[in-house]
Amino acid sequence: MTYSTLTNHFNRISHIESALGVLHWDMSTMMPQGGAAGRGDQLATLNGIAHGMRTDERIADWLSAADGEQLDDWQRANLNELNREYANATVLPAQFVEAFSRACTQCETVWRKARGANDFASLAPALNEVVKLVREKAQILSEHHGLSLYDSLLDQYDPGTRSADVDVLFEELEGFLPDLLGQVIERQERAGMVALQGPFSVESQRTLGLKIMEILGFDFEHGRLDVSAHPFCGGSADDVRITTRYSVDDFTQSLMGVIHETGHALYELGLPIQWRGQPVGKARGMSMHESQSLLMEMQACRSREFLQFVTPMLRDSFNGEGEAWTTENLYRLYTRVERGLIRVDADEVSYPLHVILRYRLERALLSGDLQVGDLPGAWRDGMRTLLGVEPPDDRDGCMQDIHWNMGAIGYFPTYTLGAMNAAQLFEAAVRSDAEILPGIAGGDFKPLVAWLRENVHGKASRYSMSELMTRATGRPLEVSVFREHLERRYLG
Repeated sequence: MTYSTLTNHFNRISHIESALGVLHWDMSTMMPQGGAAGRGDQLATLNGIAHGMRTDERIADWLSAADGEQLDDWQRANLNELNREYANATVLPAQFVEAFSRACTQCETVWRKARGANDFASLAPALNEVVKLVREKAQILSEHHGLSLYDSLLDQYDPGTRSADVDVLFEELEGFLPDLLGQVIERQERAGMVALQGPFSVESQRTLGLKIMEILGFDFEHGRLDVSAHPFCGGSADDVRITTRYSVDDFTQSLMGVIHETGHALYELGLPIQWRGQPVGKARGMSMHESQSLLMEMQACRSREFLQFVTPMLRDSFNGEGEAWTTENLYRLYTRVERGLIRVDADEVSYPLHVILRYRLERALLSGDLQVGDLPGAWRDGMRTLLGVEPPDDRDGCMQDIHWNMGAIGYFPTYTLGAMNAAQLFEAAVRSDAEILPGIAGGDFKPLVAWLRENVHGKASRYSMSELMTRATGRPLEVSVFREHLERRYLG
């Protein structure tokens, strides 16, 4: 069968992608600074090889021939994804792919140093080059697919999602979130909470994180936990590498980072093994991926049920005693809402406002309405308007995220789409299986993970995100479920 020839070819491409995933992980965790230039060449070369394989002239004939063969539903869905990947790959010249990879690697390296030094001026030239190349990429994709510049990039991360739909959802969110934020902060100030007193040793935090990963269902024979400047999940589906970062003043930051990235990892580990290496066997876009991390972090592990279970573990880990270490006080701390500066540390009420800001800024950068040199000021203005705070420096302002530095423009909306997906999926899971909440209260996540395996992980990319959500929850994505969740948890 020609279809088999096609899938064998893409299996080989997936092996290169897996190697790239591990090289990226190493660059962020263990690679010495002096290896940056060589690593950039390695990544560029491997990306070039993979791109050459993706654009092999024989693929067009194989796709055409396979379309006439008798295929089952999964194979037909895979063929559709293969057509999509081939179409996306062939529009980008190999020379551009290598140049883009080099520019992003260089910018990411500069960013790591510039952020630590709070030196946006040193980052601006490298970031400007990346933004220029992203515009070129968007123009090529736009002309080929008949999409707007921004939609051509958004579609790479969340197939089928369009900015017009995002605008409607984000406008609805912005219509109630700022007021809700103020109401919740006022209510929590009246209720009060007792702060936890550190320091909290990094080793104790790491040990606790590993225990929680095991409870959630992480398979340590197929993954590991490390440290990086920006928490992430990488590697490959058979070897999932997650990272966190530690602060001796606040263990909740690292713990929730671990839980968040474990949610990503569980999705990767739960994808159907029989379709590994094929496009249909991949995660269904980044908003679905974010839903899996946020479902664990925000829906399950900030619930009263989970805090009831984990309280004794927290006390034992940090020798905690007294009123500060009661379940009720820990719940208040874990659901604390504030007008913070840092997106990755934000609570679930303010988080979407961080994303809305980035969404608007990256669209302006792409269109040319905003120049890279003006980004710090635009960032401060946006934070003031949406969240009522202003960053004192660029380190905790426009340089806090890695995404734009690695060329990932069009990615940010998936975080908030993922939060809404998470609320809707968790509500459906709890409604369909009465054992899930008692399981979480007892430290047993098997019922929840089993539901996710059946309704999300195991479906991989067989369906569109909209169809997947409808099949899993009975309706397409709606803001109302997310809003009801926030009001129930924070005002109920």
